[in-house]
Amino acid sequence: MSLLLEPTQQMIKEEKIYRQFGVSDDEFSMIEGIMGRLPNYTELGIFSVMWSEHCSYKNSKPVLKKFPTSGEHVLQGPGEGAGIVDIGDGQAVVFKIESHNHPSAIEPYQGAATGVGGIIRDVFSMGARPIALLNSLRFGELTSPRVRYLFEEVVAGIAGYGNCIGIPTVGGEIQFDPSYDGNPLVNAMCVGLINHEDIKKGVAKGIGNTVMYVGAKTGRDGIHGATFASEELTDSSDENRPAVQVGDPFMEKLLLEACLEVIKCDALVGIQDMGAAGLTSSTAEMASKAGSGIELNLDLVPQREAGMTPYEMMLSESQERMVLVVERGSEQEITDIFDKYELEAKAIGTVTDDKMLRLLHKGEVVAEIPVDALAEEAPVYHKPSAEPAYYKEFQAMEQTAPETGDLKETLISLLKQPTIASKEWVYDQYDYMVRTNTVVAPGSDAAVLRIRDTNKALAMTTDCNSRYLYLDPETGGMIAVAEAARNIVCSGGKPLAVTDCLNFGNPEKPEIFWQIEKAADGMSEACRVLNSPVIGGNVSLYNETNGTAVYPTPVIGMVGLIEDTKYITTQSFKAAGDLIYVLGETKNEFGGSELQKLTYGRIFGKAPELDLAVEADRQAKVAAAIRAGLVASAHDVAEGGLAVAAAESTFGTNGLGAHLTVDGEAAVALFSETQSRFILTVKPEHKTAFEELTGAALIGRVTGDGIFTVKNGAGDLLVQAEAAELEAAWRGAIPCLLRSED
Repeated sequence: MSLLLEPTQQMIKEEKIYRQFGVSDDEFSMIEGIMGRLPNYTELGIFSVMWSEHCSYKNSKPVLKKFPTSGEHVLQGPGEGAGIVDIGDGQAVVFKIESHNHPSAIEPYQGAATGVGGIIRDVFSMGARPIALLNSLRFGELTSPRVRYLFEEVVAGIAGYGNCIGIPTVGGEIQFDPSYDGNPLVNAMCVGLINHEDIKKGVAKGIGNTVMYVGAKTGRDGIHGATFASEELTDSSDENRPAVQVGDPFMEKLLLEACLEVIKCDALVGIQDMGAAGLTSSTAEMASKAGSGIELNLDLVPQREAGMTPYEMMLSESQERMVLVVERGSEQEITDIFDKYELEAKAIGTVTDDKMLRLLHKGEVVAEIPVDALAEEAPVYHKPSAEPAYYKEFQAMEQTAPETGDLKETLISLLKQPTIASKEWVYDQYDYMVRTNTVVAPGSDAAVLRIRDTNKALAMTTDCNSRYLYLDPETGGMIAVAEAARNIVCSGGKPLAVTDCLNFGNPEKPEIFWQIEKAADGMSEACRVLNSPVIGGNVSLYNETNGTAVYPTPVIGMVGLIEDTKYITTQSFKAAGDLIYVLGETKNEFGGSELQKLTYGRIFGKAPELDLAVEADRQAKVAAAIRAGLVASAHDVAEGGLAVAAAESTFGTNGLGAHLTVDGEAAVALFSETQSRFILTVKPEHKTAFEELTGAALIGRVTGDGIFTVKNGAGDLLVQAEAAELEAAWRGAIPCLLRSED
């Protein structure tokens, strides 16, 4: 749109054009009051993106305040590009998770790819070298051709970007449910390493210092991406295709290396990624955090398209761009570094003392807005909250076990469920060994990467069972944190901190906001009890299609420290003759379970209970047993219950089987999803020491015959199958669905 076609200030008000930008009548009045006049078209655009939910968290700030954000090892909590946690020896781990849901629903390959690119920039903008990528994905059922297309393209986008930039994609999780049919969730996580002295922040300090633009040129892609992310999807959402950015991982690799070199320069004052809302958010936020202002000459902004307006330049979300603030007089030193990488580095403005974002274009001031109004003073809404009728109905239900026929066939059917089935089809497309630090590759409870030149390693995972959250958001929120911590502990690690991605529906609906509030209550309590503060994250609301919301899905990204690589533990059984234990009793709990969905095609009833004190105690016992050298393998009992977890532990073991004995009703013993349970194997010589330390119950033995056998206490055979048959069903399920023709 040229400047001549932009509506006048009076037209914006009288014709209520601001509503097209997601700005309400009340918000427009607030803007008018802040400015002391009517905003022009560029200023309106700037306010609309900065006051969008995606940038301002205006609907979620009251909820986010519930999270514990500090701890003895936290060096940087929420508020910067990524959080930072000390891991000793002058080193720290930097990590963050973010969503790219709406773009991925419209243009799945580029939506997923640019989600990966953006989260990488968040990490290296802190001064850290990215060492690993993870993801958390949600799709509808793979029986739908549209869902198969989205699934294949999202995976290809993640692989395409991560593989090209040379950062290993080492872990993640994928779940499938009809609630995500029209609105897939694509959450990307990046983990980096940093030395304490290299930590940088996004601040524009030092009056008169220079604001520099580095990286790719600005185009018209991604304009109003933040606004697009803050509204529901509809049948007409394809019209927003221009809002989806296009990524270039080769450019990002150059940008990463150049920025990591610049971070060593004393002249660098601040650095920030141009993420959501592009040049607008990066400059306004950097100035606001520093208590300063910024003046930009937009004529100097590198542009790849002719005739771009101030509105377009400020709202573009073109990828692979950063803003630097450098000491005045040092511009050439910075430019020389970027020249070496064949990247542009242009001085486009200066730091001022008036706390204003001032934009110049063709010799005129085209926008002038207080930076605090953009970055800190967006309206905050305390939305009405109402308990949904379905929740009361579910809470009144008795716990009942679904009817099961042949238990072997039930187990095979569960192993074929896409949420449980092997994700090898996915991670085989990822280069998870690049840089050669990956010790535990995708497929175990958590990924593990060694920290070079030390005996330490990092365990990392993403987790969330959204079915539990739908049934009971508070309990489900606790379970999401607890299961992530279980994954870290089973890998030999000590949980350090959490980054979360809160994916929910429309917060303006009281029942949805109730889900958000309750989930945050549960997550907060679990983070406190399990000593894992929240150091950053992302909120993604309005995940609805034609008025139907996704299940509440607050994804937990967690990183843990393995203090010595000798503690690294995996879920696979290790040797015939090892003893199989379960820590934790099993109850009749099937609400939201895989067996319930398999049997009835829907979920209902109460979510499994969780006692956080019990959870913490059992995690501590598992951790102590691993550190004492008593544990050969460890696996948490999750979707599908004990039988699925035990079967999974035989997969990839070259012919090992298991002989188990269980008590109680067969379906409950095998398939209940009771929480806070672990399957552990122990060499016979460690039997007494292990039992004294953990109190776990002996339920069987690893066998060398490749047969998976389960009997009850009376000796009756419940399940007998070749482990290879079970593994084939598990491995083949997703490829088989993707080959279907319907």
